[in-house]
Amino acid sequence: MRVRLSIIYIAILCALVLSLGTDAPGAASQLPQAEEVPAFHSQAPTAPLPATMSPSQFNDVVVHNAYLLASRVKKILYQQPCYCHCDRSQGHKSLLDCFASTHGSGCGVCMREAIYSYEQSRQGKTAAQIRAGIERGEWQQVDMTKYQSPLPAK
Repeated sequence: MRVRLSIIYIAILCALVLSLGTDAPGAASQLPQAEEVPAFHSQAPTAPLPATMSPSQFNDVVVHNAYLLASRVKKILYQQPCYCHCDRSQGHKSLLDCFASTHGSGCGVCMREAIYSYEQSRQGKTAAQIRAGIERGEWQQVDMTKYQSPLPAK
């Protein structure tokens, strides 16, 4: 008799817990939330863009190359988010802002996204297609070893 009551008690307790499901207090806060897309411009620029910093200001070859390539795709960078979230910490409005300042020189996320944007634009991708790839995290697969030697000026 005691065993039956224990089994019934456990069954009722399990049914109660299962019926709570995600309606339990705090359950929603335990679910992973989608990362918010950082700031970017959804349209091509209509006004002149700020210059990127001169690559010659940087001694590190990879940084130099990142600024060189960024200077070649300013209109595309203007339309890209930056997943280092410098929109929050620096007030940046797009990935271009990272290369109009020294911020990009010390940030691997910025450099990888800029190089990814350059590589994708060379493959004929639009700014929107590049942005979709950045949002999917494809920039993380950039092979930075290809940029450890100086690139031609143009």
